[in-house]
Amino acid sequence: MTLHLEYFGLRVRELERSLKFYTELLGLTEVKRGTQYEIGGGIWVLLKDEKSNQHLELNWYPLDSPFNVEYLPGEGLDHIGFVVDNVVEKFEELVAKGAEPTMIDPIKTKGWLAYLKDPDGNWIEIFQRTPPSMAQD
Repeated sequence: MTLHLEYFGLRVRELERSLKFYTELLGLTEVKRGTQYEIGGGIWVLLKDEKSNQHLELNWYPLDSPFNVEYLPGEGLDHIGFVVDNVVEKFEELVAKGAEPTMIDPIKTKGWLAYLKDPDGNWIEIFQRTPPSMAQD
């Protein structure tokens, strides 16, 4: 089963300020944007460096989000994202091998993404490029 690093997610306090910094100052390009309010999240924006093809995801959480915790500079890593072929299978495999599940499991996302914790508590996202419901159509 395939698993590869796709991007890093960085938690930000002011989304527009951070977008301006990463796009205007560092030259990254916005390629996608969305929300995850249904699982307690907020707004995410995926940026790309056109030269290296690397990605950075900026994550902003509203005040009532369980993920809006005290912000300490240097501790803003939100999560690391890995693409997988099948989220449910990879999630079960990783949990069986000792990864700690979080409150966002494949059941809550209809099988297209989930989060686990590494041994130090860092969040790891596993996701499919195409949600399972679309892949079956």
